[in-house]
Amino acid sequence: MTGSATKVATTTKYLSWVTLALMTTSSVASLRSAPTMAVYGLACVFLYIIPAILFLMPTSLVAAELASGWQGGIYKWVGDGLNKPLGFLAVWCQFAMTIFYYPSLLAYVASTFAYIIHPSLASNGVYVAIVIITIYWAGVYVSSHGTKTVAGLSSMGLIIGTLIPGTVLVVLGLVFLAQGNASAAPMDSSHLLPAWAGLASLVLIVNNFLSYAGMEMNAVHVSSLRNPGKEFPKAMFLAVGLVLVIFILPALAISWVVPAASLSLTAGVMQAFDGFFSHFGIGFLTPIVGIALVAAALGGMLTWLAGPSKGLLLIGRSEGYLPPILTKLNKHGVQQNMLVAQGVFTTLIALLYAFIPNVSSAYWILSVITTQVYLIMYVLMFAAAARLRKTKPDHPRGYRAPALYALCGLGAVSSVAAFTIGFVPPSQFGAGSPLIYVLIVGGGMSVVGLLIPYLFYRNRRDSWKLDVPEGEKV
Repeated sequence: MTGSATKVATTTKYLSWVTLALMTTSSVASLRSAPTMAVYGLACVFLYIIPAILFLMPTSLVAAELASGWQGGIYKWVGDGLNKPLGFLAVWCQFAMTIFYYPSLLAYVASTFAYIIHPSLASNGVYVAIVIITIYWAGVYVSSHGTKTVAGLSSMGLIIGTLIPGTVLVVLGLVFLAQGNASAAPMDSSHLLPAWAGLASLVLIVNNFLSYAGMEMNAVHVSSLRNPGKEFPKAMFLAVGLVLVIFILPALAISWVVPAASLSLTAGVMQAFDGFFSHFGIGFLTPIVGIALVAAALGGMLTWLAGPSKGLLLIGRSEGYLPPILTKLNKHGVQQNMLVAQGVFTTLIALLYAFIPNVSSAYWILSVITTQVYLIMYVLMFAAAARLRKTKPDHPRGYRAPALYALCGLGAVSSVAAFTIGFVPPSQFGAGSPLIYVLIVGGGMSVVGLLIPYLFYRNRRDSWKLDVPEGEKV
């Protein structure tokens, strides 16, 4: 018996902290948000670093402690730390944010693809809406058949759609400046901080909270480290450094060649490539880069399409929170009806692009609503972590976050502040009505993030409970 146990122990495979750092980087870093911060020029450095300190690090370390002590994800953490209804709200928000996330992701795909066929389409709302709806439902069809071959696309996403294009973008930008060309955005020390023109001038920082979101998912790997207490913080600090480099340098490169006034929040990456390639006389490469960016984004979408709904599916089946029609599995074991229901909302939201004149405005509004819904989950996570440390201090944890209460306080305050600022229209969209902006953001967040889960919880039925395999119970 002892020999067997020894054999198991010696053959246990551990992740190195560097590997975990790279895994985290690949799941968080993306070029998609670069145009959003490029409008600030050199000040984007400040606007990326601040949320990294105030939000990214607290989220990473707190989630690591929770993941190393409680299996079952956000529902288990909040359910045990606070109560089950709030646990359901947390897992719902984690799922519901994808309803807004996919339209904004696919708007980026649509605008990028436009540069392959006809650049003027990038600002055409009807075109963007058609692409979003078509690609999303094609993704639902593929996912409902349990196809696994697309998973490889996401594993290459960091290289194909981020590292290679990002490196090329930065190198071209440096060569562009070295040739004596003037930067479209000022690069002197007086522009290190964003110009203050009221609260609205800092609103775009909210989008960076969503850029860093998802760290709680990577925290589940903390138990795979040989020495979590020492290695996990090292992995997170390395990941933060890599993420900041991937976010900041391409954003700066875009600001060097595309003036802020003409920068599209959805097609800004391709605008920069088009500008650089045209300058260097290699415009024929623009479609190739566009295909690489589109392929990486689509691979990530297909891989994650059914993922966030899986946690909600297990809760709905085991606790009776969702009607059986939503938790029913098809012959491939996929929650097809839930994906279809999600697709109905995604389609309705996608139509915003057809009716809101400015595609960038629609993209920004959806990004803010996504952030608002997700921030509700983070506030609950921080509150649960603090209470679990107080009420269950002796519960086994593979990792104990240093200064947990301070981290939870910092993360919760930052999340609430970002949530509040999200209701302020950004200065770039000052032409529209602030009241309409607040009503759209507040209405979208309230209905999807609060009202719908409340109605599901209030109308829950014991008869809706279905058997869940022992290993998948939460």
